[in-house]
Amino acid sequence: MLAFGAGDPGSNPGRARIISLERTLPIEMVDRVYKSALPRFRADLERLRKEFARLGPAKTNWIGVRIDPLLRHLDSLEQQLHSGEHSLEASRLRKGVELFHSDLVYLRVNVKGLERVLESEKKSLRN
Repeated sequence: MLAFGAGDPGSNPGRARIISLERTLPIEMVDRVYKSALPRFRADLERLRKEFARLGPAKTNWIGVRIDPLLRHLDSLEQQLHSGEHSLEASRLRKGVELFHSDLVYLRVNVKGLERVLESEKKSLRN
């Protein structure tokens, strides 16, 4: 049984959703989702990198400030994911599904934010 600390799952719906995923999804499914999501985020970040580079000099160097650090973070996650130690740990997703989920949320939020910034930069160049 999983403990929620003070309160019940209803007091933190996001936590309840993560724990319900932890209880219902087979390890292989979570592992597959995580492994397939990382290359998609890499492709999105590489695309954004090219599009920001095409815009030319801007007030903020989004490639250096956000995109390159995110790509380095992805390198680290992929390196961990494919390490022998990680792949031998049978309970890694059952125990750490919240942590894996937070990686995906972090990357998704940053990619969406960069896409909004890119659109804003394009609009400012048109005007």
